[in-house]
Amino acid sequence: MVPGGAYTLAMAMHRLGRDVVWSADFGTDLFSGEVLAAARAEGLVETAFRHHPFPVRSLTVALSSPSDRAMVSYQDPVTHEPLVPLLHRHRPRALMLPQLRWDAEVLEASQAARRLGTLVVMDCHDTPVTLDDPAVRRALAHVDVFTPNVAEALRLTGAVDLDEAIAELAALVPTLVVTRGSDGAAAVRDGKRHDVPAVAVRAVDTTAAGDCFNAGFVHGLLADWELPACLAAAAACGAAATTGPGSSAALHAEDLDSGQQHPVS
Repeated sequence: MVPGGAYTLAMAMHRLGRDVVWSADFGTDLFSGEVLAAARAEGLVETAFRHHPFPVRSLTVALSSPSDRAMVSYQDPVTHEPLVPLLHRHRPRALMLPQLRWDAEVLEASQAARRLGTLVVMDCHDTPVTLDDPAVRRALAHVDVFTPNVAEALRLTGAVDLDEAIAELAALVPTLVVTRGSDGAAAVRDGKRHDVPAVAVRAVDTTAAGDCFNAGFVHGLLADWELPACLAAAAACGAAATTGPGSSAALHAEDLDSGQQHPVS
């Protein structure tokens, strides 16, 4: 049993030397206690932690194999802290949203982040929706970096060819990053595409690879690296995460600096 979800993003960014504010809710249940203990062991600040006198269970069982992965999740209902006040209070350089959402709260938060000069980064997280929904297109119009995987990109666009899906999505967001598992990743900005191969490792668990990939990519963006270097760092972070259960093997900044590969285009 290991922490997952948004914990991975917060922990991975923190290990890379970034100051992180993670908005999270904890209850009286076993799982809240496990994640809270892990967050404290990693040294994450608790500024945006909320504690409730009842269970706030958020549990996913991941069935992972070299060729496939399935997940079953359960969450207790809880009203999360609104994003906009958090943005104004902390004024972050980047807002990382772990799931494609197009509701009014996220749209308002994305707009507020833009006004503050905050980079908005959104993952897809297997959300079953397509670009046929105008609300989804409106949400993506306020995102700076969008990071779907291959299956998500194809489903979102309805395309049968990945290059076609990449072209359609790249027209909607300033920076598109598509993760391709063992085939590496691709990023598009200003009409120019960059590809990076996967880093060869002995994979144990692929569950946290995408979130650690995103952390490496955003780390590079915040350091003002060129896009190919951001992509190479992301590939290194994503690959390292697969070598241990969950996100336990996420890289530290010194590991990334010493092992970073030369970017390819």
